[in-house]
Amino acid sequence: MGKGRLEAFTDGVIAIIITIMVLGLPVPQGGQFADLKPVLPLLLAYLLSFVNVGIFWNNHHHMLHAVKKVNGISLWANLGLLFALSLLPLVIRWVDQAGIHAAMPTAAYGLVLTAAAVAYQVLERALMHANGRERSDLASAIGNDYKGIVSLLAYVAAIPLAFVNVWIADALYVAVAVAWFIPDPRIETKVKS
Repeated sequence: MGKGRLEAFTDGVIAIIITIMVLGLPVPQGGQFADLKPVLPLLLAYLLSFVNVGIFWNNHHHMLHAVKKVNGISLWANLGLLFALSLLPLVIRWVDQAGIHAAMPTAAYGLVLTAAAVAYQVLERALMHANGRERSDLASAIGNDYKGIVSLLAYVAAIPLAFVNVWIADALYVAVAVAWFIPDPRIETKVKS
């Protein structure tokens, strides 16, 4: 089956996730620049979440350009990715309620990112299988995917580290986002050639 509906559905759900995230932000009380200070930690959590959703969307977009078809397994795998990403607004609200220094919401943030990364890798494997594991553009572009594995390990490590020091966990989340901020060139290069 074609991939057009999968792309359109994913784009729509991701747009809704981003909208829900921004609607959950509190409005500063007052009209001065100093009135942003109480909501600044939550704005930073929103920014990191927006970047993470954007990274998954961007790489998803490139990944789908490297395949010709999808199957039922890849449709379900895509839903798994969207489910994980849809939990980000909930975790951001929990960070707001519990405070930016609370370990449990910070660990939950890592759990959501871990779930999204696992779901993305499952989707990647499902698409490779649907398009020919050995001969698809996606399979040859991805290779061993060290960057994806290291990112997943960083998310997993950040979960227990949140209970040691929240800032260490946050630093790992930011480091992974920085590493992925520029879209994965392997797929784009392969598709162009």
